[in-house]
Amino acid sequence: MRILVLGFTGYLGAHAAERLRALPGALVLGAGRSPGAPYPVDLASARPEELAETLASAAPDAVVNCAGATGGDAVTLAEVNARGPAVLCAALREAAPGARLVHLGSAAEYGPGVRGAPVTESAATCPVGAYGATKLAGTAVVISSGLDAVVLRVGNPVGPGAPPAGLPGRLAGLLRGAGRDPDAVLRLGDLSACRDFVDVRDVARAAELAVTAPGPLPRVLNISAGRAVPVRELVLGLAAQAGFRGRIEEGSGGGRSIRSSEVSWQCSDVTAAAQALGWRPSHTLDEALAALWEGGSTP
Repeated sequence: MRILVLGFTGYLGAHAAERLRALPGALVLGAGRSPGAPYPVDLASARPEELAETLASAAPDAVVNCAGATGGDAVTLAEVNARGPAVLCAALREAAPGARLVHLGSAAEYGPGVRGAPVTESAATCPVGAYGATKLAGTAVVISSGLDAVVLRVGNPVGPGAPPAGLPGRLAGLLRGAGRDPDAVLRLGDLSACRDFVDVRDVARAAELAVTAPGPLPRVLNISAGRAVPVRELVLGLAAQAGFRGRIEEGSGGGRSIRSSEVSWQCSDVTAAAQALGWRPSHTLDEALAALWEGGSTP
């Protein structure tokens, strides 16, 4: 089985590729913008006909799209998260119409949640900010493409290799810098929002199952822990892993993102993924934080 992973050097892509390489008989092919990528692909600027040539050369049985932007201005987010999937779908229809497409979406597509009510895939989508809006646009393209496609709507990933662009990775860097100094002070923003954190290794396993499951699959599946956790709990948990002896000042630094202020609670119902893929999260948040602190990167 030939599996092309777009964004194979990114946080989610690296874990997905590693997991897929363990499949018997699988040949995992990497595509992306990184230098030396076996299949150079930049979804933000690629033309459909050019990408179709690349896909024809790779001849994939399945494509896992982990390419995406989490930061930047609205134009950058739209180019990668909305235009990118549109170009990919157009190229797949031309070059590999029988390939299964597994596209990684985001729980940010839902927008504000109702406390105590995990959202199902049929819930209304009302994203806050450009990130959620552009991810939702990408999802809309994929599910209307006519391809054998499924969108995995991922919660807040955490675990080994977390990048510094997100809170878990940034916090790990701050804690490493602070060491065990009892006088160290970490000044963070508001930590009262609740999020559904999912171990990145569980996301990779969901991608594997989505690639190999007999079709057809539901168009959208939530991939999260199914549990709303205060961001404060994540911070304190990682500080405990680090043996941090200093002080954490909440609301005194780091600002507060639009999403945090307008989306105070978010949790996804993962029943459909259990039914369609036999998938359930297998790692606890404590296990994810321990793996992040230990610095491991193998799924």
